[in-house]
Parts: sequence; structure tokens; C-alpha cells
Amino acid sequence: MFSFFRKKPPAPAPAPEPAPAAAPAPAAPVVPQATVPTVFSPPAPPAAPERKGWLDKLKAGLRKTGSSIATVFTGTQIDDALYEELETALLMADTGVKATEHLLADLKRRVKESKTTDPAAVKGLLADAIADLLAPLQKPLVIGEHKPTVIMVAGVNGAGKTTSIGKLTRHLANEGASVLLAAADTFRAAAREQLAVWADRNTVEIVTQEGGDPAAVSFDAVSAGKARGRDVVLVDTAGRLPTQLHLMEELRKIKRVVQKADGTAPHEVLLVIDGNTGQNALTQVKAFDEALQLTGLVITKLDGTAKGGVVCAIARERPVPIYFIGVGEKLEDLETFSAREFAQALLN
Repeated sequence: MFSFFRKKPPAPAPAPEPAPAAAPAPAAPVVPQATVPTVFSPPAPPAAPERKGWLDKLKAGLRKTGSSIATVFTGTQIDDALYEELETALLMADTGVKATEHLLADLKRRVKESKTTDPAAVKGLLADAIADLLAPLQKPLVIGEHKPTVIMVAGVNGAGKTTSIGKLTRHLANEGASVLLAAADTFRAAAREQLAVWADRNTVEIVTQEGGDPAAVSFDAVSAGKARGRDVVLVDTAGRLPTQLHLMEELRKIKRVVQKADGTAPHEVLLVIDGNTGQNALTQVKAFDEALQLTGLVITKLDGTAKGGVVCAIARERPVPIYFIGVGEKLEDLETFSAREFAQALLN
């Protein structure tokens, strides 16, 4: 579900005054009414079968991660050996030391309080512990408090950044938002072409410039978005490795220039990370957050990964909200993040 728009509906038109009982007056000239602004309301919750289909995809995508953890609960006793096996499984799933220690302590507390004796039941308690750990990361992306809402998107090469922008554009367009894309990855022709394909596919405008300065393109796009009354401006920045300090400085420059174009922008700074990279994804979150003060994450390529536990590591060590997760290449394979659904899918 997308909490995109929080605009108030227009006030109802005043009821017409009754005509006097006297002799009918000459007909008044017809005056055209002012155009009522479009109101974007939060969409209704998706139908249960639709969300169930998404959950099935997520379970399939996290099967490699979940199967290694689930085998721990096939024994007959809840003892130190079980907790040691679980610790190993969580670490192998790239949950990280801090998150693993937290989950084990929380799980032991839940087992003691519930007086559970069945190892299979411990699996459900672990799902509850993971859901509670991830709950602070569950936050909706809200569009409409600013016009345009400027969203700056960063990420390393190969993480699926431009594809995620295309999918997000489709989601926004489906909700009635007018979107303007900024191709600020000016040094890689394929990136501009790829974004242009998404713009054409979603029937939205794009601001691009071959070989131009990324910050200048971003400035032009935000200015154009304001002038044209667009709801959203999505800025696609060039892929960066956090170790390339001069390139990270260029990202900071883009953010400063966007702020000059609109004093309140960027309103969202998103990082796209590849779920297959495990602990390296956590390293990226820390580096980009220090450079740009991230407001949200998009986690891609969770289909077939054995490292899905990294989401728990992020929750424990750098709790940046997760707006979307992706489990495939199709448009519908990008969905809003639910802590409870993720925990259930992780343990199948």
C-alpha cells in the first residue's frame, strides 16, 4: 500500500440560494466554474489475493535464506545446541553479529515467558522477534506534502537503481501522480538511454543532457518540475562506490544544488541496494547515510538470495526505513515493505 498523497479534499461548493418567490427574474448569464484541483487520496488497501501473491513471491525469493534457518528447528529439544546452530545459521544469512546476538537474547526470553518446549514452536517465536526488530523500518513513502516532491536516488553500479526508478515511476503514475525524471547519470550513455526507455514506457517527461554536469541537470529538472506543476521529480544519480571519495563528493554537490533550486528539497534521499551483497549492503548504507543523510532504502534482487538476513543487520546497526523491496524484474515485483510479511517469508 502506498501512502502517497496527504492533500486535503477541496471544500464543497456552497449550496445555491433559493430563488425569490416574486416574478421570475431574467436568467443570469452562465459563469463557468473554476477548475477543481485534482486531489490524490491514499489508495485503498490492495485486495487480499493480490497481496498473497506478492507474499508467495517473497517466500520463493527468500527460500535459500529461510531453508538454512528452518532446518535448525527440526530437532526434538530446545537446548544450547539448538541456539548454537541457530546462531550459525543467522550469521551465514548475513544477519550480522549485533543483530544475531539481539535476536538470540530476545528469542530465549520469549521461549522462557511462553514456556515453550517444542522446537517447531520456537520458529514462530523467532518470526515474532524478527518482525519486532524490523518494525521501525516499516514506513510509507508519502508524496504530496511538497510540490514537486523531489526524490534523489543513489546506489552503486549494478544494484538495480535505474530499473527501480522505472518501477517506482510506474507506481506513482498509477496513483495519479505526474512525474518528471532527471537523468543525472550523464557520463554513462546507457544509463540515460535506459531511463529514457522507462520514461517512454510510463509516458512521463525526462530532462537529460549528454555529457553535462549532473548537478546542472538536477537543477534544471527541479526547476522544470516546479514550473510545470509536476507532483514528483525523480533524480537518477550516477552509480557510486562509497570508496570513491571524489564521486561521493559529487553526490553531495547534487544535493546542494537541488536545495538551491528548491529550498526544501530533496524531500527524500533513497539508496538502492542489492540484497545479494549481504554485509556489503550494510557497509553501503552506512557510507551513503553519512554522505547524504538517507531517508529510505529500496532493496532489490531478493529473489534467490541466501543473504536476506542483512535486513536484520540494517535494522540493528543503521535503521534507515525500507520503502520498497524487489524480488524480480517485472513491474509488479517491487512492493512496499512489511516487517511482518518479511519475517514470515524469511522463515517460510
